[in-house]
Amino acid sequence: KEFVLQLEDEPVSKPYIDLTIAMMKDFGVEVHRKNFQEFTVPGGQAYHAPDEYEIEGDASAATYFLAAGALTNQGPIQVHGLGRSSIQGDQDFVRILQEMGAEIELGEHSIEARGGPGLKALDLDMNAMPDAAMTLATLNLFAEGQSSIRNIANLRVKESERIHGLKTELERTGATVEEGVDYLRISPPSKIQPARFQTYQDHRMAMAFSLVSAGSSIEIEDPGCVRKTYPDYFLDFLKVVRK
Repeated sequence: KEFVLQLEDEPVSKPYIDLTIAMMKDFGVEVHRKNFQEFTVPGGQAYHAPDEYEIEGDASAATYFLAAGALTNQGPIQVHGLGRSSIQGDQDFVRILQEMGAEIELGEHSIEARGGPGLKALDLDMNAMPDAAMTLATLNLFAEGQSSIRNIANLRVKESERIHGLKTELERTGATVEEGVDYLRISPPSKIQPARFQTYQDHRMAMAFSLVSAGSSIEIEDPGCVRKTYPDYFLDFLKVVRK
């Protein structure tokens, strides 16, 4: 018998659904997707494990390092374990960095980011990459012009209330931040001010705010919250960011 899953609402973070379907196929199970609303698993399929299976690096965690490399006078920073054939949704963050003005080099199993003459602000729908939206929010402190990050209402129901948290903390740097139900508009300060950031026991908050250290002296409360996904994050980040 076949298995059919139907969703009542429009899902967010759609690339994670395609990532799951792609991995299931690698293990012998086909899934037929219809407009992200109906998923059919035909009967009669047999699970099989390949002799070898390569696990990609975490594209969400990679965004912090790639964003740091994209800053003026930073980089090149090269991330291994991801590349042009990556199937993770947050891989698309490199396209955003290119549109902002960074220089990106995609290898088969690596990505390199290098700062260009400057970063420009963009108006972006980040519904497909909510974790990367937090990296982008902090990166916009270094961009020229007002940025807009839209369609991110689901950030309010993550490990913390991330939309309001981002507004509150980014304003500590002197930025002007407008908060809407599902968006943030960020106007960077003329000079990033020293700040002490709260993390709300949220690993992504802590990692996103670390990027501000490239432009000013900062303190991050409860940095140990990163142990949820990346216990050695700050040790690795300090190796690649120049003051």
